[in-house]
Amino acid sequence: MLTDTHQTGLSRFGVTIERANVALHYTTLVSVFGPSEMTMNTTERTVFIISDGTGITAETFSHSVLSQFESVTFRQVRVPFIDSVEKADTVVQRINRCAADQGTAPIVFTTLVNPDVLGRVKLANALFLDLFGAFVEPLEHNLGMKSSHSIGKSHKAVSSMQYRNRIEAINFSLAHDDGQFVSGLAQADVILIGVSRCGKTPTSLYLAMQYGVKAANFPLIPEDFDRGALPSTLMPFRSKLFGLTIQPERLMEVRQERRPDSLYASFPQCRHEVAEAERLMRRESIPMLSTTTKSIEEISTTVLHEVGLDRHSAY
Repeated sequence: MLTDTHQTGLSRFGVTIERANVALHYTTLVSVFGPSEMTMNTTERTVFIISDGTGITAETFSHSVLSQFESVTFRQVRVPFIDSVEKADTVVQRINRCAADQGTAPIVFTTLVNPDVLGRVKLANALFLDLFGAFVEPLEHNLGMKSSHSIGKSHKAVSSMQYRNRIEAINFSLAHDDGQFVSGLAQADVILIGVSRCGKTPTSLYLAMQYGVKAANFPLIPEDFDRGALPSTLMPFRSKLFGLTIQPERLMEVRQERRPDSLYASFPQCRHEVAEAERLMRRESIPMLSTTTKSIEEISTTVLHEVGLDRHSAY
């Protein structure tokens, strides 16, 4: 059994590995782009995300790293399920053709496990960032064992119970979207409130799909503001409420896409609704967050933390 000291040591070692390799990848990209391209001229590069599974892990990591290069436009191509040498050869042809057409070697993020498949892909004309290779070897050394080199382990590790919980959460969030079904709110882990089109629905679904959180969402409408009180349906569940707000200018843009040139999408209406919703949430001491400049991941993480629903807080 690992002691707290061992746990702490492994944790710190893992953080050290992660920081070191992220720094290495970042430095590699800097050397490829050069300081002038990074800071002055907007360039375009093709990025291949290659995996023997879904490619979600590599795609998530690549987004985090590439977002640091704001002056470069990246065209990302995800190529999942590359689990044979034959498929690897096909990918090599695609990468080489892209390099020849664009006159610049593409960037490749990979989470390939099979060394034969990885070796073939690395024959292509590209900059390779092997995410698993950067982390697995140091961990093998630290843990004193070889990795299993099994494909899709990160997804197979999820228990059937966890999977069922996520499906139930997704069904719950869909059924309780936009206040359309209120009789099951007692089962909700969190209830998001805010004006129409402020980001409640995508946040609810992301919380359900990613974390298995049963998230309902309920719109605040002009009738609530005229009454100066929360909808009576929500009053028994005040401890579960979390408010989302948004800048009126951004809300107008979103609503214009749905109902162009309507009163609903006008700036005065958007400004009025946002101000009244924020006033109501402050009066009721409901925590809230502006979604204006935040990604769905940032919003969801904040909700988990503020409401105390972090599914990864066991250690």
